[in-house]
Amino acid sequence: MKIRIWGCRGSITSPGRSTIKYGGNTTCIQVTLNDGTIIIFDAGSGIRSLGNELIKDTALSEVYLFFTHGHWDHVNGFPFFKPAYSDKYTIKIRGGGRIKKLLREYVEEQMKAPFFPVSINNLKANFEFTSGRPQQQQINNAKIIQIPLNHPNGGYGYKIIEDDRIFVFFPDNELKGKDFGTGETFASYQKFCSNADLLIHDAQYTPKEFKQKIGWGHSSFLNTIKLGMLSNVKKLGLFHHDPERTDRQLDKIGDYASAVIKKYKSETECFVVFEGQEIVL
Repeated sequence: MKIRIWGCRGSITSPGRSTIKYGGNTTCIQVTLNDGTIIIFDAGSGIRSLGNELIKDTALSEVYLFFTHGHWDHVNGFPFFKPAYSDKYTIKIRGGGRIKKLLREYVEEQMKAPFFPVSINNLKANFEFTSGRPQQQQINNAKIIQIPLNHPNGGYGYKIIEDDRIFVFFPDNELKGKDFGTGETFASYQKFCSNADLLIHDAQYTPKEFKQKIGWGHSSFLNTIKLGMLSNVKKLGLFHHDPERTDRQLDKIGDYASAVIKKYKSETECFVVFEGQEIVL
């Protein structure tokens, strides 16, 4: 299984000289299974570059697109996803129980005049949707399990198990803060992530910022590190970077994370996720 990061910024795109290293595009992650199957998580602004890359593969005609939730920064790149405009492609949409409504209403709304010049009716791809909220799905040899996120308006995190490798993705999840009534307990998340080869988790705030923004739906990097260590994950990627966070500040967070892990003698490898990063499990 190979994971590639196309967007890891939270809330809004943040291009500029101060974000070159870690990137300014919002959430989009590509997972390539061992048989070549493409799974995409979320359609933030990073999906534009992903689409440009995918159309170079003339043999590709099918992709899976999992939405974690419908907030703007996770869907705003979809109108620029080139495969959606070609009848060559089948795009299999997966997610929670309202996923078909999410695509039709959320995406359609942002493509309406006067917000966008091209109508959703110009999308020519064949779209297939799951029905209901299946907790577990099978895609070829991979098992995909979802869990509710603790986030305003809800959402889902995902675990992919292929052969003996485990990847967990929690993009927007508030740990040890407000209970929105949409998610699970810290202990439940710890169990879900247990012994994962890779966990990529929301770490938007510093501990000081988190105290001021409890209820905004995101975690401090310190609480995310605690989850990673207690879950005994092998690799932990800090994700969903605040749009105000500079490369230099993210470097410091990475150094601090390494010091915390060393202090507690954990074997978890922690890093700050960056756009363009590839991780092979």
